[in-house]
Amino acid sequence: MTAPATPHLADDDRGRAHYDAGVPHTLAPYPERTLLDFLDDAVRETPDAVALWFKGRTISWRALDAAANECAAGFEAAGIRRGDRIALVLPNCPQFLIAEIGAWKAGAVVCPLNPTYTEDELAKNLLMLEPRIVVTLSAFYERVQAARTGTTVERVISTGIKEYFPPLLKFAFTLLMEKKLGHCAVIRAGDATWGDWLAPHRGRRPACAPPGPQDGAMILLSGGTTGTPKGVPAWHHALVITGIQFRAWLSPTMTMGVDSILLPLPLFHSYGACVVQTACVVCRFPLALVPNPRDLDDLVKSIAQFKPTMFAGVPTLYNALLNHRHVKSGKVAFSSMKVCASGSAPLMEETKRRFEHSTGGHITEAYALTESLIAATANPLKGLQKLGSVGIPLPDVHVRIVDVDDAEKRLPAGAVGEILLRGPQVMRGYFNNPTETAGMIVRHADGHTWCHTADLGYLDDDGYLFIVDRKKDLIKASGMQVWPRELEEAIAKHPAVAEVGVRGFADAAKGEIAVAFVVLRHGMQATEHDIREFCKQHLAFFKVPARVVFRSELAKTMIGKVLRRELKLEPSEQQPH
Repeated sequence: MTAPATPHLADDDRGRAHYDAGVPHTLAPYPERTLLDFLDDAVRETPDAVALWFKGRTISWRALDAAANECAAGFEAAGIRRGDRIALVLPNCPQFLIAEIGAWKAGAVVCPLNPTYTEDELAKNLLMLEPRIVVTLSAFYERVQAARTGTTVERVISTGIKEYFPPLLKFAFTLLMEKKLGHCAVIRAGDATWGDWLAPHRGRRPACAPPGPQDGAMILLSGGTTGTPKGVPAWHHALVITGIQFRAWLSPTMTMGVDSILLPLPLFHSYGACVVQTACVVCRFPLALVPNPRDLDDLVKSIAQFKPTMFAGVPTLYNALLNHRHVKSGKVAFSSMKVCASGSAPLMEETKRRFEHSTGGHITEAYALTESLIAATANPLKGLQKLGSVGIPLPDVHVRIVDVDDAEKRLPAGAVGEILLRGPQVMRGYFNNPTETAGMIVRHADGHTWCHTADLGYLDDDGYLFIVDRKKDLIKASGMQVWPRELEEAIAKHPAVAEVGVRGFADAAKGEIAVAFVVLRHGMQATEHDIREFCKQHLAFFKVPARVVFRSELAKTMIGKVLRRELKLEPSEQQPH
């Protein structure tokens, strides 16, 4: 039952009234520790417990720590010093965490980069971040080599995806797939393979002192409010704060050291980097790594083998799982999962309904930004959840809705405006980019510094946050405000629609028009007329898309977020319709 609104309370406090039992409103003061301290605890108290699961092979906390120490000793021998940067161009695999923890132990800052980047994109980010060493997969080695020209990169370490496979799988991969898939790199002088890098340092530890809570830990990439790549620095204490917040949030359902998480989403993204891995280290949840979320057969097989308690996904992944043959047939179930988390992109109500009806799994939606280091909102795991809401603020996180044109003007419950966030781990500023920082991190008249998200939303009477859309994606058709997500929600309910993305295009008569890009379900049909007539039943007349075009697929990020800016009309589709 929904609690009555209490107007005299702040918006944050109204939301906190719906916390699950045992979740405190504040966790301050947070311990002055790093994730390395929590790793030391695990090695001391539960050394042989499973830390990682990869393709059926397990790695204990003791083994993970030992490998990271050897890697750190290698970085130290190569001249890496406190504050130097090390880039990781890797999919989800044990080497990612070993290199990351090893870099931290050597005092370095980790820069995770998307391994699907083109040579030009890699070069641009290497120039911006200025790493001294790059650790990459052998399949990406040549691309990294081409991109490093003219950058600060001194050495590239190449590792094979098979390094931590179980023996039989490793043998089969070497025999049948390694050369075919381009995993045989020819290492240049001055570079090293993973095995050669670690071999001289077996059993060693780095000599340097470990980093402190206020030292830099990683730089994540974000498009921010402008869509151009920028570095988001995270310091060690910020990662601990996020881990402790999610430990408290998950505590009503998940048990420390017992329950587990399966991660198909990339560790280079803030979702994996700031939430999943920090929660796993702080709570000692065994972590199953899936290297390619698009390989649905491998993902479904991993779910069946590992039987995770928690699954970290995004809406498009839940859609894809629904359509997998083993899920549809009931061969693979989700009965082990206590929590199915969804974030990074808006969760369509229809996706949530279909997934929960078909599988019995329960999706809990959350909201955050890379700039907030994933400190924002989430739905309670056991308490009141509202369909379409991204939940209530986490402990010590504050949310405010302000007028789009006047950020000092707070808006009442139900009014749509820009979402502002503040919390103890929100970024202090972009890496070497004061201009962009000034537009994102702003000190207000109340004396607090707020993160301007450029997302539009509202808080209801209970303090639950609802996302409406991105401010920059707002469409003004004949002067009327049209939010793409609202159209996407409506169109997704059509039984023939598998995926949809909506964006605005300039129009001489109306200023802008909304165009829907639709992917149909396999074996189903619908026309533009069908979709528009369906919309008329669910939307005001001015919100009905002016055009509906059909595609076989929609451009997405690696984590499955539809790239609206990549939705484009063909020349033949740009004519009056």
